[in-house]
Amino acid sequence: MTNATRTTPAGPANAGPANAGTINAGPASAGKGGIRSGHERTNWTATVILIVCTLGVLVPLYVTVSMAFKTTGQAVNGNAFSLPAPLSLEGFSQAWTLTNFPRGFAISVFVSATAVVGEIVVSALAAYAIVRNWDRRIFRWSFFYLLAAMFIPFPVVALPQIQLTGMVGLDNPLGVAILHIVFALAFNTMLFTAFLRSIPLELEESMRMDGAGTWQVFWRLIFPLLGPMSATVGIFAFIASWNDFMMPSLIISDPELQTIPVLQKIFQTQFSNSYNVAFASYLMAMAPAIIVYLFTQRWVMSGLTQGAVK
Repeated sequence: MTNATRTTPAGPANAGPANAGTINAGPASAGKGGIRSGHERTNWTATVILIVCTLGVLVPLYVTVSMAFKTTGQAVNGNAFSLPAPLSLEGFSQAWTLTNFPRGFAISVFVSATAVVGEIVVSALAAYAIVRNWDRRIFRWSFFYLLAAMFIPFPVVALPQIQLTGMVGLDNPLGVAILHIVFALAFNTMLFTAFLRSIPLELEESMRMDGAGTWQVFWRLIFPLLGPMSATVGIFAFIASWNDFMMPSLIISDPELQTIPVLQKIFQTQFSNSYNVAFASYLMAMAPAIIVYLFTQRWVMSGLTQGAVK
């Protein structure tokens, strides 16, 4: 009994240091694992680069807004970073009248809206046909053909496009919108294809068993599921078509039907001595794109991430 009594405490006594060692090793192992120690090092190189890039965007934007609200006398005093005192809408009123902004704005809205709707619908239909018929050679090669078209910039085929649009009577804003749809088809189809591969085929089979046809399956089932990617494609389409200068300037033959970027180029010589009018015109032109992006930018990364992960 005495030996048993003496042996029993010896076990815990011997185990004590081992347990203590294990407990002391805990924080070290936790620091190496997924638990943060609270003493992470700051990546100053990346931080400085981000700050510089941010200033590269915010400083020109500040100058644009500041100059737009100045009077003509304040705008030519050589101090672009000073605040307007007092605020003046003189530049906006002159730019509104000089460039006939309402007409140019309406034409730009028409081109952008047509491009957005056309790119979403046409690219979604093309991607759906390719994904669901991937085992057929013609659809596979069509996809590779579209990918190859991504490496052909518009300036390379600009002259043939000018001649063709003039021959068929599309040297107008509608022709520009159609060209935007065609030239963005490759990139948009690639995005939709990556997203469509994640949609289970069993959903379509169950709907077809209920008597639905291909068009019904696409419009009632597939197209609603493409909502996140459609938003991403729509945002890219709007920004690209709204800010485009080269295509409208080459395709549209009537100066009265030009978009806002081209109108600003036409009246640039009249802006040379009126900086407040020039910056007011620039601000009115880029404001819609900034507003649309601010309200929809969360869908850009979400759509791309969902398509990549799935």
